[in-house]
Amino acid sequence: MEPAMLHLVCGKIGSGKSTLAKQLAARPGAVLICEDDWLSRLYPGELRELADYVRCTGRLRSAMAGHIDALLRAGLSVVLDFPSNTPASRSWARAVFEKAGAAHRLHYLDAPDAVCKARLRARNAGGTHPFETTDAQFDEITRYFVAPSAEEGFNVMRHEVA
Repeated sequence: MEPAMLHLVCGKIGSGKSTLAKQLAARPGAVLICEDDWLSRLYPGELRELADYVRCTGRLRSAMAGHIDALLRAGLSVVLDFPSNTPASRSWARAVFEKAGAAHRLHYLDAPDAVCKARLRARNAGGTHPFETTDAQFDEITRYFVAPSAEEGFNVMRHEVA
């Protein structure tokens, strides 16, 4: 079994973060923690605006940090399907893997907006995702997206999405 690693995902909504996270978590000794699943169960009907998401995900990250640390220290790899889409969210993740003394990999899904929006429309139509995202919401949320930079010092694996 490989040493414990924290896998992070970064990419716009609809870029394929959750799909990749599920693939990574299929490896032996890996555990998937999915933000959307937790948020939809802990805060049903409460996530109507971006400010609601920011408030609730902040609470969730605070509650999960110790659990993720314990999993990594136990030798399990953690695939964190939480968007690491801003320097602040990546800083939080860095604090988690550094405290645990674990390795990390930041998977950056680089996808054009048009591809993401088409995928979102299909996902919305399928009705299997706990949240629906409109084109306007995509545009609002994407304004805050910041691709990882070399200066941040993460082990980045870039995935081009077409």
